[in-house]
Amino acid sequence: MAAGGRLGRGWGDLARMPARLADRATDRAERPWPHRAYIWDDRDVQPGPLAVQSAVERRLEQVVRPIVWCEPTDRIRDVAARISAGAHSCALVRLDAGLGIVTDHDFRRRVGSGEIPIDAPVARLATTPALTIDQGATQADGLLRMVEHGVHHLVVTDAMGRPVGVVRAVDLAQAEVRDPLLVRSAVDTATNLAELAEAARLLPAAIVALCDSRVAATHIGAVHAAVVDAIARRVLWLRAESVFAEVPHSWVVLGSLARRESLPLSDIDTALVWADPPAGRPDPAESIRAAAGRVLADLRHCGLVPCPSGTNADNPAFSRSRSSWVAAITAWKTVAEGGRGDLMSATVADSRPLTNPELGRCLADTVPAPGHTRFLRGLLDEALGFRPPTGFVRDFVVEHGGEHRGELDLKKGGLAPVVGLARWVAIATGDVTGSTTERLRRGADRGLLTVDEAQALAGAFDDVYGLLLRHEAEALSRGTEPSTYIAPRDLDTLTRRHLRETFRVIRSVQERIDEHWMARLERAQW
Repeated sequence: MAAGGRLGRGWGDLARMPARLADRATDRAERPWPHRAYIWDDRDVQPGPLAVQSAVERRLEQVVRPIVWCEPTDRIRDVAARISAGAHSCALVRLDAGLGIVTDHDFRRRVGSGEIPIDAPVARLATTPALTIDQGATQADGLLRMVEHGVHHLVVTDAMGRPVGVVRAVDLAQAEVRDPLLVRSAVDTATNLAELAEAARLLPAAIVALCDSRVAATHIGAVHAAVVDAIARRVLWLRAESVFAEVPHSWVVLGSLARRESLPLSDIDTALVWADPPAGRPDPAESIRAAAGRVLADLRHCGLVPCPSGTNADNPAFSRSRSSWVAAITAWKTVAEGGRGDLMSATVADSRPLTNPELGRCLADTVPAPGHTRFLRGLLDEALGFRPPTGFVRDFVVEHGGEHRGELDLKKGGLAPVVGLARWVAIATGDVTGSTTERLRRGADRGLLTVDEAQALAGAFDDVYGLLLRHEAEALSRGTEPSTYIAPRDLDTLTRRHLRETFRVIRSVQERIDEHWMARLERAQW
């Protein structure tokens, strides 16, 4: 391709990439991350952190309640009496617009305030469509869906989509459910930035409560991401910048938040996509990036720290029109393997639109490259550059000096290798949606991984992520700064042994993939 074509524009974009990514492009050597040691307590001696099943991990069908049906013309007064008499908290009604639901909260908020007369037909009060969930889901699935949408009731449906019952938040568990839903409610009702910041400060305690209740780590991460999403959307609603009202746009989260695998105090990576302006209209880039900067400042005020290395929606490398995004990502694929294009592509491969998903989806739609062997080889080489900290002589390769002497970085050495391989699988298969474990499962389905390899990597990810999450929760409980560094000497014998075997499993799969797939990609036999 000619240097003056799209490739040239791609390199111009890469010049503005964050220093963190640029460093990785030129130096794959081990570098320390600023973190602290972790002390494993006595109750965590079993292999696999967070292995004890909590209430929210059980089947949803165990807590389903019967449905109270009403007709659209029934008076609100009569429906309320029927709900109270049966000790229920909601009723369902079939409407032309779909299945509707009325809750005790609706009675208090809209009828008690005088907004709707008590003798009005219940159809005026119903919310449509009612949020549903399949009866085969777990209680954890139910909690996550409630937190994502800010509701306290779900309609449970059978395989045919027919309502068979209702589940309430208070039925799922005790503090496990209450805390994240209370945070979500506080976020949704915030009328100014100060109130929103106060609501956001409740989130760390909710995460600690979930950890104390022994909820699965990956589920906690998903709940955390759902609340962070809600905070970000509320900031955008409160900010209401004029340029955002005038220009169709999409806010996009990147990285671990996009995969719903963020840790409690992770910084947040963001991007911005806006619709191409009509011919003759000025480019809104400058004004929209300035507005994005103010949004990021509000997020910081709420405790959501933007990426310190520049992966933010006000950075020209991560804020652009739709056509510019497509051209840039296409150009990155043409950059020689091991270059910055691979890194930038990997960064935006983990993307999820917060607003206007049809527009924001252009990142995820453009990155996949099945059959693009040179690009895939570069991405795989990048993924394999993260190696677990194990040695032939000693169990672990730890820092030999500095602040973290005698410690190892679990994020870089344990999570990054698995996340990188799963991301490569996602790009190679043409589907970059989902979490790390979901990507690994698709890799096995498509033959990029064996079933055993996919399961081993997924288990390794769960174990390391669980250890890190509890580490951060412990730090939050103590009021100290969390980190991803852990001192092996501070782990009990069984946990240390399990962590060593986890690292060896990751390394073994890496070696197989390196030997098999790198050779195939080198021969262009994809």
